[in-house]
Amino acid sequence: MADNSAELDFGPEGRGTERILLSAPLAVRMRPEKMSEIVGHSHILGKGCLLPRLIETDSFGSLIFYGPPGCGKTTIAEVIAKETKSRFVKVNAVLSNVSQLREELAAARYRKNERTILFIDEIHRFNKAQQDLLLPDVEDGNVRLIGATTENPGFYINAPLLSRSHLFKLEPLSPGDIVKVLRGALADARRGLGAYGVVADDSVLFSIAGISDGDTRRALNALETIVLAHGGGGCITLEDVEVFAKERRVRYDRNEDEHYNTVSAFIKSVRGCDPDAAMYWLAKMLAGGEDPRFIARRLMILASEDVGLADSRGILVANAAFDACERIGLPECELNLAHATIFLACAPKSNSVTNALFAAKQEIETKPVQAVPLHLRDSHTAFNRGLGNGADYIYNHDCPNFISGQDYLEKNVKLYNPTSYGSEKQIAERLEIYAKIKRKIKDENRHKQ
Repeated sequence: MADNSAELDFGPEGRGTERILLSAPLAVRMRPEKMSEIVGHSHILGKGCLLPRLIETDSFGSLIFYGPPGCGKTTIAEVIAKETKSRFVKVNAVLSNVSQLREELAAARYRKNERTILFIDEIHRFNKAQQDLLLPDVEDGNVRLIGATTENPGFYINAPLLSRSHLFKLEPLSPGDIVKVLRGALADARRGLGAYGVVADDSVLFSIAGISDGDTRRALNALETIVLAHGGGGCITLEDVEVFAKERRVRYDRNEDEHYNTVSAFIKSVRGCDPDAAMYWLAKMLAGGEDPRFIARRLMILASEDVGLADSRGILVANAAFDACERIGLPECELNLAHATIFLACAPKSNSVTNALFAAKQEIETKPVQAVPLHLRDSHTAFNRGLGNGADYIYNHDCPNFISGQDYLEKNVKLYNPTSYGSEKQIAERLEIYAKIKRKIKDENRHKQ
C-alpha cells in the first residue's frame, strides 16, 4: 500500500532540508518558512496571543485548527514544526488507514528523543475508532497532534480528543492580506514568479483576491495560471482575470458547513425582506450544485413560518416552485425558484402561525390536557348519542352571521395573536367582529336564563 504520510526533517536552524521543487504548485512553493512570514490571522498570531507564546516556549500539547480551505492550517502546522525543530509527520485522513496510523504512532514511541508532531489533515474524516487510537499516545506525549479540519469540530471530533486539544479557529484571509501574498509571489524569483518579470496593479490583484473566496491557495494558483497564460514580461490586466474567472468554480460543499451557512444566509435574507441578498445566496447555491428541491422545501417552510397569514399566497407560490423543480428540473426551474424567492422576500411578514403552534404545544406539555367538551364529541353512533355526545351542539350555518356563540374548549386559551401586517390585519379585524357577536349571544343567553 502506498505511503500517504510525509515526513520533513528540520535541521538545527529550523529550516527544511527538503528541496523546493519548481514543478510544485505556486501555493506550495510560497508557503511561509517562519512565523514572521505568515500573513493575517492576527486574532491568533498577533502580539500577546496564546499560540505564539506556546510556540516560542515549545510548551504546547495538541492543537486543532478549524477553518475554511486555503486559510493556512497546513502552513501554520509546518511552521510550528520548523520553529520548534520537531519531527513532522503529515497524514491525510482521507487516504490513510488504521494500519498506517499504528505504524506512525509506533515510530513516534520509538523515536522519543525527537519530538514528533503528527499533523492530520482533514481529521474530521477519521472515524471514531481512528480518533480513539490517537488518545493513548496523545495523553502520554509520544506525539503532539495538530489536526486540521474545515468542519465544525464539535460535530466531527470525539469529545475526549477535543478536550485534550487547544482549538484555534482560522478565518479566511481578507482581500488585502491575499493581495500582499500575491504581490510577494510576483516578486519572489526563488520560489515565486519573479523570473517571469510580470507585474500587476493592485486593482488586478484585488480582482484575483475577490474571486478566491478568501482561499489563499486558490488565489496563488489562479495567479500562476494567469501568469503562465500571459507569458513573460508585461502587465497582467483585468481582462486576463476575467478570462480566467469564467472557468472558476464556487466553493460549496452540499454536505458540510458551507452548505448550512449559505442556506442560513438565504433564509435570513428572505425573512429580512432583502430580495437582493436573497437572490445572491440563491445564485451561489445554484452555482455550487445545490439540489433545487432542497431550496424549494426551505421556501415552503418559510412561507408558513415567516410570511404566514400576512400573505397566504406565499405557501401557494412556494408549493408551485417546488412542483416546478420536480416536473421541470434544472436549469429552467431556477426561474421558478427566483420567482418564489423574490415574492417571499417582498411579502409582508408574520410569525403568528409559528407562535400559535409553539404556544399550543407549550399548553399541552405544561398543563393538564383538556377533555373534549360533551357538545363537541362524536355522535355518529346510537351508543355515543346515548351518552349525550353532541346533544347541545349548535350548527353554525344555521345561525345569523354563522356564529353560534358556543365555546370549543372547556377553558378558553389565547394562542393565536394576529399581527397588523398585510392580509393578517383583515383577519384581526374579522376575529374581533366574531368575538363581539359571540359576546352578544352569550349576554342574550344569560338574560334569557
